[in-house]
Amino acid sequence: MPAMNFHDRVTVTIEDHVAHVLLDRADKMNALDDAMFEAIIAAGHHLGHERGVRAVVLSGAGRSFCAGLDLSSMGNTSRWKDDGEGGGLTARTHGNANRAQQAAMVWRKLPMPVIAAVHGVCFGGGLQVASGADIRFIAPDARLAVMEVKWGLVPDMAGYALWRGNVRDDVLRELTYTHREFSGEEAVQFGFATHVSADPLADAMALARTIASKSPTAVRGAKLLSNRTPDMTVDEVLMAESVAQHELMFSKNQLEAVRAGMEKRAGEFVDP
Repeated sequence: MPAMNFHDRVTVTIEDHVAHVLLDRADKMNALDDAMFEAIIAAGHHLGHERGVRAVVLSGAGRSFCAGLDLSSMGNTSRWKDDGEGGGLTARTHGNANRAQQAAMVWRKLPMPVIAAVHGVCFGGGLQVASGADIRFIAPDARLAVMEVKWGLVPDMAGYALWRGNVRDDVLRELTYTHREFSGEEAVQFGFATHVSADPLADAMALARTIASKSPTAVRGAKLLSNRTPDMTVDEVLMAESVAQHELMFSKNQLEAVRAGMEKRAGEFVDP
């Protein structure tokens, strides 16, 4: 399938059920301006309706994953301030999120797993975009920071929702209050990343291909449970597991997974 370009900022290629989403503003270290926000969201929404995509890899072109907010984009204050009619940051323009939050949340909302490959600089909003992924491979010498307090702001691109359960509370507080940089190795220790990797993109693609070889309905069901259950009671979790299993049991893909496993061959699955 030919590459797709969104707002001259994000390029998407799809091959063998794996979509590669490339933040493609290398000359600005993939910093987040208006066009980049729109492109990230548009690419995510497109993949949400692209049949046959079973896993997504998210990476950055050039020297870095994403340097965070392009400060020049803050010049137009009208988009940030409440206009008294439900506009500004408090407007829920994308379901439960505003536009900036959706640039991170769109990856968590996708039905298929998303794997981020992080290298170079990953600051502020860039860290929050990467945090929207299910899994993150990170270069050991990557430079990360919860940067917002440096500019007199707080993290507000869904970071607090996405870091919850991964990053220890007191560590997050320290890093937020001080906006100090930390390395890729520290990011794994702190819970911002999953694996240290000398080649994050190669490892992310390898894992994506592994995931893409599994039953897509089972993987999607597992992601939905992973997204929903942290806010549920124990009783609700138990019921959610049962409902999800009931929907999968004896389905075409579930029976094919059993046959393929017993016959020691690759499964031939139907995409939802």
